[in-house]
Parts: sequence; C-alpha cells; structure tokens
Amino acid sequence: MDFDIIVIGSGPGGYVTAIRASQLGFKTAVVEREGLGGICLNWGCIPTKALLKSAQVFNYLKHAEDYGLNSPENPSFEFGNVVQRSRDVAGKMSKGVEFLLKKNKIEVIRGEAQVKAGKKVLVKGEDGEKTYSAEHIIIATGARSRELPNLPQDGEKVIGYRQALALKELPKKMIVVGSGAIGVEFAYFYASMGTEVTVVEYMPNLVPVEDVDVSKQLEKSFKKAGIKVMTNASVESVDTAGDGVKATVKTKNGEEVIEADIVLSAVGITPNTENIGLEEVGIATDRGRIVVNDFYQTNMPGYYAIGDVLATQALAHVASAEGITCVEKIKGMHVEKIDYNNIPGCTYCLPEIASVGFTEARAKEEGYDILVGKFPFSASGKATANGDTDGFVKVIFDAKYGEWLGCHMIGTGVTEMIAEAVAARKLETTGHEILKTIHPHPTLSEAVMEAVAAAYGEVIHI
Repeated sequence: MDFDIIVIGSGPGGYVTAIRASQLGFKTAVVEREGLGGICLNWGCIPTKALLKSAQVFNYLKHAEDYGLNSPENPSFEFGNVVQRSRDVAGKMSKGVEFLLKKNKIEVIRGEAQVKAGKKVLVKGEDGEKTYSAEHIIIATGARSRELPNLPQDGEKVIGYRQALALKELPKKMIVVGSGAIGVEFAYFYASMGTEVTVVEYMPNLVPVEDVDVSKQLEKSFKKAGIKVMTNASVESVDTAGDGVKATVKTKNGEEVIEADIVLSAVGITPNTENIGLEEVGIATDRGRIVVNDFYQTNMPGYYAIGDVLATQALAHVASAEGITCVEKIKGMHVEKIDYNNIPGCTYCLPEIASVGFTEARAKEEGYDILVGKFPFSASGKATANGDTDGFVKVIFDAKYGEWLGCHMIGTGVTEMIAEAVAARKLETTGHEILKTIHPHPTLSEAVMEAVAAAYGEVIHI
C-alpha cells in the first residue's frame, strides 16, 4: 500500500482528518482539485466573514455620531478593495492549511479523484493519471450550491455563493432566494453596502430551522435595516433577456414581478458525490448522500465518508468532528459517537444567530414539560454600551429534571457565546448549576445566566 489513509478533499473535514490521522501515526495523503482548505476557507466560511466585517465597520462609520464621535463626511468605499481584502484573507488561510499539512508530513496530491475497487484512488492531474492505494480511503468531497430547475445559474445575472463573493461591481438591486445562513449573510452584507435587497423565502419565516422567536426578531431587524422580506413566497421564473433580471414571485396574494440587477440563489447545497466512483466500488447512497454507520464507515470495508456528502448537518465543525471520530475509530481508540442534537449552528449576519438543541416547538413535540426563559439585550448593560441592543437569549429546560434542552440567541456577538450552552449540555449541566455559575459583569454572557434565571422565576434585571 502507498499510504495508510488517503483523504479525498481538503476542506475543514478533509484536512483536519488528515492531520489527526498523521498525529495517530498513519502515513497519510490528501487529494485536492482546487485550493487547500476547500470551499469553507476559499469560497465559504472565511471569506464571507471578511466581507461581513467590512460591512460592520462601514456601518460604524455611518453611525459614528451615535458613539459621540464626529461622523466622517460621506463615508465611502471601493467595492473592489472590499472584495480583494476578503480574497486575501481566504488566501492567507489556505496557505496556513498548506503549512499545517507540510508540518504534519502529509502528502498533497493535486487533481480529480475517483475511488476504485481494491482500496485504490485514481487521480487525474495536470501530469496525467496515477493510481494510489491505501488501507483506508476517506471521502470528504463536500458540496456545492444547489440549483433549482426554474432558477438556473448563469454565473452573471443568476449567481451562487461563489460569484457573490467576488462580484466586480456592487449591484444596485439584488434578489436573494432562500433565507438560510448563506442567504441572510449575503443579504445583510449587500444591504449594508448600499444594495437594495429583497429576500424571498418559501417557508413562513426567515432562517426556518431556527426557533420561531429568533426568526421573527431577524425579520424585524432586517426590515429596520431596509431589507425587504417576502416569506411564504417562491420565485417561479426569471427573465434575464434585458439589462437586468425580472423575477416572477408567487405569494399568497398572487404573483408579483420584481426587477433587479442580479439574483442570488441561496437555496441550499448539493453533495459532490457524482463521478467519484461510488457506483463502481458499490458504495451505497441515499438521495445522493453517502450512507455510513456511526463511525463513518460505508457499506464497503476500507471506505469511509464525512462532511457534506452525508445527511448530517452541513457545517464545517461537524465535518471536522466526524473526521476526527472516524480516524480515531480506525486507530482502535474508544470513541463516542457524535451527538447531533448538540451541534451549534451559527449565522453571521447582524444581528448574529447562534443556537443548539431543541427549539421550543420541537421540545413540546417531543413531549417535554418545559421551562422557558428569555432575556433581551435591551436590558444588558454591555449591549447598551455597545450600541447594539437588538435580540435576546432564550433557553429551554426540562421542568422535571432540569436538563438544558435548547439555547437560542440572536444579537451582536452571540456566535462567540453559544459554546457555553454546548459545553454545559455535553456535561449534562442543569439550570440550577448555570444559575450558580458566576458570570462576569458587564458582559453579553450575563444574558445567558439571566435567561436561565427567567426560566426559574429568579431573573433580576427585567
């Protein structure tokens, strides 16, 4: 065998898996067809956060007087510079992954990979084809922007997230189809930079996987920011014949034609499982996603899969955790299976959203007798000093045993706060233990303690 482990794909699932495998003593290789770091580092998580930070700073400039400062006259920007900063950040992180792989003595093989029978991987690169073998082959090929039949992407007037990250000019009007994390993050960014944005969402609420109270607060904040929100609506067709785009949107009140310069399709992702040899090897799939057991082994011995090619949550930190779990199991270590009900989800528009566990509706559906507590950032001294008081922290507990069933936050900085709830739930902490955990003052994190206090009828500051 050429290697102990070959990992196909170098996203946050693939490169983390490879590094952990190397740490465990496996001779490891990574196959990558594009930039190291995958979609997340190059065209997803990292560059979008760079754009969002630029938008936040620009908003501060426009509202400097709110902080007792002299507002600069007509704050402005060169859109190309904003995009270039984002690309530079992505490039720096990709080079960081390259350094880590080299440091851990992992061979990087460039090219398109296909799995083959007999624990082999065929790689088509610039220098032709070459076949490699390994005792264990881990598929981490990720996913791409999903296309709707009635909303085909031409890369110019109807675009996906990759094009949205690198537009040459700021559009005057944009329609964002879909209000998951990708959709609302881009909606916030472009609206902050001056684009007239309309969000079209098929479901009754924005960010439909979130607790309904969070969804309602985001819609309220978006409308205050000048973003038009259309829920219970769908784009039936787009006309790209003219200079811009005319989108026919179906609502409960009938059809409406909306004109824009560009349409961003943000309706989810499609796993990259085509043309990678799954059928030839006999690896089972279900609706395009690879089927695995609790430790990511497919139905074919020696072949594994992690990340967005699975039916689990399509999140970078999930892919990383799955990869680490996978190789530690291969090593023979005692490994716990991942608790997918304790995965934090974060959305980085403003206000930010962070959540873990059951929503209130889900907890009721599961038959729990619940205690619910909510603390608004308008009552937080730190949030008031920051000038960002939109949002709240909401907690849900089992009334009988005090189990922390769910935590849902919306507001500035909440993506940095959610780990407290994740760790506490992992440790099976009760509400009373959180109440007796002294939180520093003044901080945004106090809102967690206060929300728990509200659930138990002991809240002080509201």
